[in-house]
Amino acid sequence: MKTNWHHLIFVALLCIAASVFSVKAQGKYTATDFHQHTTYSDGSYTFGYMMEKNNHFGLDWWVNSEHGGGFDRWGFASGADLGTEVSWSEAGIEKLGKANGEKMWRWQSLRDWSFRDVMLYRKVYPNKTIIQGFEWNAPGHEHVDVCIINNQFDENLENCLPIAEFEYKFDNNDSDNSNPNGWTKGTNTGKAKTLEAIQWLQTNYPNTSWVIPTHPERANAFKIEDFRNMNNAGPSVCFGFDSQPGHQKEPNRGGYRTTSYGANGVGATWGGTGYFAAKVGGVWDALLSEGRKWWLFANSDCHFNDNDFFPGEYQKTKVFVSNPKNPQSLVDGLRSGNSYVVMGDLIDSLSFTVGSAKMGETFVTADNNVVVNIIVHDPQVNNIHNTYSALKNPELDHIDLIAGKVTSLIDPQSPDYKVDSVTTTTVIARFGKSVHTDANGITTIPWEDLGNGYFKITYTVNLNNQNMYFRLRGTHHAFGDPNAEIDDKGNPLVDPFGQNTAEEAFNDLWFYSNPIFVTKSNQARISSPKLENIHIYPNPTKDMLLIQFTEPQTGLIKFVDMSGKCVLQSEIKNSVQEQISCSSLPKGLYFVKINNLIQKVILE
Repeated sequence: MKTNWHHLIFVALLCIAASVFSVKAQGKYTATDFHQHTTYSDGSYTFGYMMEKNNHFGLDWWVNSEHGGGFDRWGFASGADLGTEVSWSEAGIEKLGKANGEKMWRWQSLRDWSFRDVMLYRKVYPNKTIIQGFEWNAPGHEHVDVCIINNQFDENLENCLPIAEFEYKFDNNDSDNSNPNGWTKGTNTGKAKTLEAIQWLQTNYPNTSWVIPTHPERANAFKIEDFRNMNNAGPSVCFGFDSQPGHQKEPNRGGYRTTSYGANGVGATWGGTGYFAAKVGGVWDALLSEGRKWWLFANSDCHFNDNDFFPGEYQKTKVFVSNPKNPQSLVDGLRSGNSYVVMGDLIDSLSFTVGSAKMGETFVTADNNVVVNIIVHDPQVNNIHNTYSALKNPELDHIDLIAGKVTSLIDPQSPDYKVDSVTTTTVIARFGKSVHTDANGITTIPWEDLGNGYFKITYTVNLNNQNMYFRLRGTHHAFGDPNAEIDDKGNPLVDPFGQNTAEEAFNDLWFYSNPIFVTKSNQARISSPKLENIHIYPNPTKDMLLIQFTEPQTGLIKFVDMSGKCVLQSEIKNSVQEQISCSSLPKGLYFVKINNLIQKVILE
């Protein structure tokens, strides 16, 4: 019998790929979009139509997230897809709370109407997970994606009261004062209210909620110190941003403005990714260089199809989850950082490890050399969702390995707390299908072609006895191609205002991974709660705080509040244990400084 060697080789390659992409832990990468709109706020389509589009474009799970405040249409019956506009009054639906004209307060539409539709469409799409979130008008800032999954999947309680309560208490556009359900408004204003809201989530829903600033460059409303403050206030709930914004069809790509932060009049997105994340050594890298677990996400922000792609049509956030049917696994997956963002389905699988650590994790090693392993899959078929461009099946050209030095959290009182760039992050290697030396002297290293669109990279990095992080970006743009939208160092070009189209977006594709951290075991600092040379507990605490050291310490313990003010101080005199009463301090998050080391403590 004649042996079909080509078939055997192909099967073998598929087995290799399957073993590579099956992470040791049970689970898989899922496609999501957690920022989109219907006519319950300022979108153009009915709730059901948007749910249909999420399903059509291949998402595994998604979140309905639209503005807080007040809106006048019933999202179930209003939409361009139906050709109808039905106000609450026309539908005979009572509006509660302080009078707001034809508008219903968002807390009510969330509680009584939008979530009802979520439950309905869970039955329409039983193999998908649909979650109710909302887009927060964060005081002192602009927009933030917020979600609390509590109650939403409880058969005995099924409701979205926690997210409705958050909207009522903290949304900057909600001026209702009727105290529904016994809820009371937040007590602060401006950015202090935003931090109050995040601390409220950290205290009440630390593992079941998220707070993710969206299109953060757009309104010049977020600075790096804001991200640091927000992450400090809620380290387990505020863990990233959508710096690859939606609105990718708009003439100003991402819907950004000439006044957007860092734009200098020429654009705020670089290859469709916001300035904060796209600039090597920029805001994102400055946060990662502190060792912050701060991740990059992408969402459609779909309002209407003229200027927006539908959810999943152009961008996807691919999130590893241990159990795709378990909503808690979805939240845990976002928080873990084991995810990447991709435009135009440029790639559909990514395995990226450093040592034994995956994206979002930390590899601790005594060795000075670490091995980076990458296997990526470039689909070998046309993208059926690209109905705009002739570039139906773009070929991945190269992947950049970006690395930075990790130091420690910056003291809020330090002038460096407002510095939004670092010089210690750079592209250290490039891998691709053709050899090229860029303007920085980086020569492309040929990757191993496994066939059928799979490429393998193995690369050893010398840490120089430093703690580091590593992240990836990749594109189809090739050096030397006159149409390639990269500079001579491989960076994405700035997107000029007013010149973007859907076709242009599909001709300019990128993917970005989240980082992997590497800690040298001889560089460990006692500021890390995972190490054993300091133990602070209980944390959170209501009163007494016990601080234990593995060896005698001498110096000062300072409690610093969110404004950077020292509010409590205690002296250590060659001690291995200190007990401190915090009962005189208001509830909230504090930095405990022990000499030059910093730890976060929450007072309840």
